[in-house]
This record gives sequence, C-alpha cells and structure tokens, in this order.
Amino acid sequence: MNVGAHFGYASARRHPSVKSFILGSKNKVEIFDLEKTAEKLADAEQAMEALGAEGKVVLFVTSKGEAREVVKNAAESIDMPYVAGRWIGGTITNFEQIHKRLQKLIDLNDQKEKGQLGKYTKKERLMIDREIEKLTLMFSGIISLKKNPDAVFVVDSKQEYIAVAEANQNHIPVFALASSDCDISLVQHAVPANDSAQKTIELVTKKLVAAYQEGKKKAPVKTESEKKGTKKEVK
Repeated sequence: MNVGAHFGYASARRHPSVKSFILGSKNKVEIFDLEKTAEKLADAEQAMEALGAEGKVVLFVTSKGEAREVVKNAAESIDMPYVAGRWIGGTITNFEQIHKRLQKLIDLNDQKEKGQLGKYTKKERLMIDREIEKLTLMFSGIISLKKNPDAVFVVDSKQEYIAVAEANQNHIPVFALASSDCDISLVQHAVPANDSAQKTIELVTKKLVAAYQEGKKKAPVKTESEKKGTKKEVK
C-alpha cells in the first residue's frame, strides 16, 4: 500500500478508537501500521463480497473533493447508488420523503422527454427546468434507490458523520476509509488509513468494488422457475 496510506494526522487530532492502529510518528505526523490496515481491508473485502453474492445494495458516499469522481465511477461500475457531494439529511432516516422527491424528478424528466411540458407557459417551463436541475444536482446518484440501502461505504467517516449516524440508527452496516481523526467504533467495517490521499482512496475503493464483483460471480444462478416465481411475487 505504497500510496501514502500510512499517513495519519498529528497525535493531538487522533481519536482514541484508532490508537491500536498507530505504529509511531514521523515529523509529528502519526503513521498507521499498514499490516493492521491490510488486515482490516481484507475483512472489509470479505464482507463486501458477501453483499455482492446476495445482490445487496451498497450506497457509496463522499463529499471530499479528491474522492468524488473516484466514488462516483466506482459506484456506477457496479450499478450502485452514490452521493458524491453534500449528504442530504434524512436520506436514510426519512427515506419515504426522499423517495417522493426522487419520484418527482423521474416524473418531470419523463414528461420533458415525452414533450408533455408544452402545455405550460414559458415562465412555468423555466421554473420546471430549474426544479429538474436542482433535483438532479441533489439526487441524481440515488435515483435508482427504491428502499434504504443494505450497506453504506463512506470516505472519511468523520466528515460523513451524518450519513454514518443515519446508517447506525437504521442498523445498516457501514464500510469506511477512515483516518486517525475518525471514531471507528461507529463503523462496522473500518479501513484505518489516509482518507485524504487520492491514490489511497482509489486503492481501497477499487478493492471493495472488486470484492463485490467477485461476490456477484459466486451468486447462485436462478432457474427459470425461480425467476418466474420472483416475477409473480413482484406483481
């Protein structure tokens, strides 16, 4: 993990929960024990693989500038929802209301694509376009969500504390790349490492995505009768 993953913060910023993962310090900057980091990453990969095997939904979250594109691309590569920007409070704890706004965005886009907005005045269409733009900015990454996710992955659990708190409140497991200032006792699958270095973010995210994909490969193939049964249940 020669990607800057070993750098933490100054000891004054260290959260007590991370103490056992600190090897020492250099130039007043604490250094992670990468052997322990690798062990935690392996544990997280195993858990993510299990989610993939069960076809579970993982919500990818970050508001860090250096992580947004990485997280967005990673989520899209396995058709998972993502938040690559500001977390909207209530996304998990008040999903019913969030879902209504998602549905509104879907409906407005559908009407626009079908040319059904012509019945409105020019001013009304302008207002609708602005609403579509606003809703897209807020919710485009989670438009596929039909219910709360089965797990959440965050980059920097301290910065994404609201998302972590909402997940914990709903007993949803959290995966996190977490630096030395994070409270990893709130995270079920923490990977203690530098959460500000883009190469570290890329490495950890790609490994978790690869684990999910590996799990999907191992998922049992449904028979035709099972598929028909599933369709009936949906109806």
